[in-house]
Amino acid sequence: MKKENQTVVLGAPITLKDFIAVARDGASVEFSAEYQARVKRSRTLVERWVDEGKVMYGVTTGFGALCTKAIGKEETAQLQENILLSHSVSVGEPLSIERVRGTMLMVLQNLGQGYSGVSIAVLEQYRNFLNLGLTPWAPGDGSVGYLSPEAHMAMVLIGGGKAYLNGELLEGREALAKAGLAPLVLGSKEGLALVSGTTSSTAMAALAIWDLLNAAKAADIIGALTLETSRGVLGAFDPRVMQVRPHPDQTRTAENVRAVLKGSGIMEKYRGSRVQDALSLRCIPQLHGAAKKTLLDAKAAIEIEMNACCDNPIIWPEDGNEAVISACNADSSYVGMEMDSACIAAVGLAKMSERRNNRLIDESLSGYPWFCIKKPGLNSGLMIPQYTQAGLLNELRMLATPSTIDNTPTCGNQEDYVAMGYNACKKAGAAAEKLEYILAIELLSGYQAQQFLDIDLNRGEGSAAALKAVGDLVPVMDKDIFLYPHIVALRELIHTGQLTKAVERVTGPLN
Repeated sequence: MKKENQTVVLGAPITLKDFIAVARDGASVEFSAEYQARVKRSRTLVERWVDEGKVMYGVTTGFGALCTKAIGKEETAQLQENILLSHSVSVGEPLSIERVRGTMLMVLQNLGQGYSGVSIAVLEQYRNFLNLGLTPWAPGDGSVGYLSPEAHMAMVLIGGGKAYLNGELLEGREALAKAGLAPLVLGSKEGLALVSGTTSSTAMAALAIWDLLNAAKAADIIGALTLETSRGVLGAFDPRVMQVRPHPDQTRTAENVRAVLKGSGIMEKYRGSRVQDALSLRCIPQLHGAAKKTLLDAKAAIEIEMNACCDNPIIWPEDGNEAVISACNADSSYVGMEMDSACIAAVGLAKMSERRNNRLIDESLSGYPWFCIKKPGLNSGLMIPQYTQAGLLNELRMLATPSTIDNTPTCGNQEDYVAMGYNACKKAGAAAEKLEYILAIELLSGYQAQQFLDIDLNRGEGSAAALKAVGDLVPVMDKDIFLYPHIVALRELIHTGQLTKAVERVTGPLN
């Protein structure tokens, strides 16, 4: 997983690309001198205030509805361990390795802003986990925005819980020992800080938005290929049309399609053959553009969240104005609402892809043999992959039901409003995967239809590159074959960005 010599230094703001490098590609993490200095500064304040007996939520008081219960100085360390024990209650299937790595990175970003009062030793331990490939085991169901999955992860810091090391699931203490690490004893506020904030929500949102933006660019390529394969017309992509409705992402989508189809003998031959195409072809700039705008808006919000302090309470360390402030930066509304919207955008891209695919496999619409196979009847060809699209699209529509519209009060009504952003971010990852499969099936149909389409004419520069990338993985069908592995291979081609890279090598960067 790890890419050689890849390191992300925390201290200055990081980007979504940096996040993916650590969470998915296994990059190492280091701390800048500034990062370490601001962490140590806020820790010094917390330790001083504990000595002075200052009232601080979750430090010298209980949590949530128990915030009126005083905790003595001698009990503060036990309080921090207790919060991990009592909060490790998420259930179900464990979060993936990349989601847990992403969450740990977001904990480092959250607490490393210097407003949380944790010790640098705690953050160094999570950095060690990332750099050594030690990944806590954390069930992924049952969070309203934070707390429980993070608690399972933090248990490993103190020698509890479970963790993966070199592909093996071990008890936390054993995993630490094999990695050459020792359990920590948490100090005041540290248990609370480790479970507070939007860290898991932001991590899952970041992974999902990366994949959704990648899929949206692939959708432009695949849609252009289907337009060409359908012998469509380019009038709907004319720059003059974009000029009179100047949404930037609509314009950029039209530019992408024109770039992919540049030099196409097919588009030239059939130019003017019809007044207009069906909406699933003609409306690509409008729908894809709207979806990409939604996804880019989400990316902007996520990158702000990635570089923010979402802890509660915060430690304000300014000289002469020091304070501990209880507030609610741990609320997950920003990432939650954005990912609910991202799921809706995914449905838009998917429903258009399914309709384009249907046009390719329907003889009455494409003019090609039914289901893009030479002897339909004896062979089913590409009949059933469209069923798969329909089933996936139905699931996608369920995932597009917003999570953040819900409200179930918790904590004895101390938390009487709950953002529910966690599930919005969690389901966005599933939405991205289903969109990739739906696009893969359209791509498969576009490839198989080539055997029936003017084989003597040039394809567009970009579409030819896309077809070459597909042809390296998938045979041309002249009879029924086992299709599943080819659908999986094309989904991976999209997911990894290799389809887009193959096209961009000849078109230049797409928007």
